[in-house]
Amino acid sequence: MSLTNLEQAAQLLKTKKNILITFRKDGAGDAIACASALLSFLEGRNKMADAVCTDFTLAENLRFLKNADKIKNEFAHLQKFVISLDVEKTGVQELSYDVKDKRLRIFVTPKQGYLQRDNIRTAQSDFRYDLIFVLNSPDLAALGAIFDNNTDLFYKTPIINIDNQPGNEHFGQINFVDLTCASTAEVLFDVLRKMGEENIDEPVATALLSGIISETKSFKADNVRPDTLANASKLIGLGADREKIVRHLYRTRTIAMLKLWGNALANMQIDKKLGLVWSIITREDFIRCGAREADLRDIIDELINTSPEANLTLLLHEHTAPHKPQAVHVMINSKKNLDLKTHLADYKPNGLKNNFSFIVENKSLKEAEEEIVLKLKNILGVQDTNTS
Repeated sequence: MSLTNLEQAAQLLKTKKNILITFRKDGAGDAIACASALLSFLEGRNKMADAVCTDFTLAENLRFLKNADKIKNEFAHLQKFVISLDVEKTGVQELSYDVKDKRLRIFVTPKQGYLQRDNIRTAQSDFRYDLIFVLNSPDLAALGAIFDNNTDLFYKTPIINIDNQPGNEHFGQINFVDLTCASTAEVLFDVLRKMGEENIDEPVATALLSGIISETKSFKADNVRPDTLANASKLIGLGADREKIVRHLYRTRTIAMLKLWGNALANMQIDKKLGLVWSIITREDFIRCGAREADLRDIIDELINTSPEANLTLLLHEHTAPHKPQAVHVMINSKKNLDLKTHLADYKPNGLKNNFSFIVENKSLKEAEEEIVLKLKNILGVQDTNTS
């Protein structure tokens, strides 16, 4: 009899020693909370695990999650290059090395006789990781450079894929993809609970509940269902600190962040017919408010909550880095199940089909705004016509 997904995953977790956790390049609250929960869960089972995400920066309001500060933005090393010498006849008296002109030189002094080229063998060690968890990611390409620069690792290592999005490509050897869940944290909770509820302690439960609360906008999103509330209740029963979560996620707004939100709301425009709401933030806005790009994470949510009639929100901002004078970051979020990401594929967007971002280069903020708003109006206009 063939094993179920859960039985296969449990067997892998039992036999594997070094585990990699990763998630999509632009992963936010749900993905980060899941990574933190899984790190803590594996720690409780005495497993070695690392979490790595391309270009990762931890948001201040998520620093309270245990192990969240251990998520790295690049690999330390994946393999070792092994040099072996046959010294059966010569022995070794001394070993040293130096680096000259960017070349490593290794000096081996034999006890007797001499070494020749035939005594040398080279090899690559196995990859550092023997199991990979991919969280909240539609496909491997969404991982960015982590995948692009290390494709052999992902093709040669078993992958457990955990997600709740309909666009997931089931790329893992084992896939836990539940479209009825409101967040990836719910899917992960179900998997971890069945693998060993005794290892779901306060830090794990708090991280999982944080993912649910973050993804559902504190249970205000349209995809909240009775099971979502039931899972939240179970997590609280397992020790999740709801008050701490709400305090850190929603009651730690800095003055700079509030000023930036104010600018975004002041610049907000709306096309009521299409339900399109958008805003822009200039480099000067960041300087005047004393804010950072990281403070933008929740502005899209604020635009949605401020304009409940909005089906699609768009935020464009200039990069604050001086070496990117004409790089505009575009962030798009859709309430409808529209595959806008495919329509805007030429911009190489990162993220989910209804929640993604991309960079527009060599255009001013105004030019980028006009271009993207026009494209979205054309896309929505065509889709409105097709669905009418």
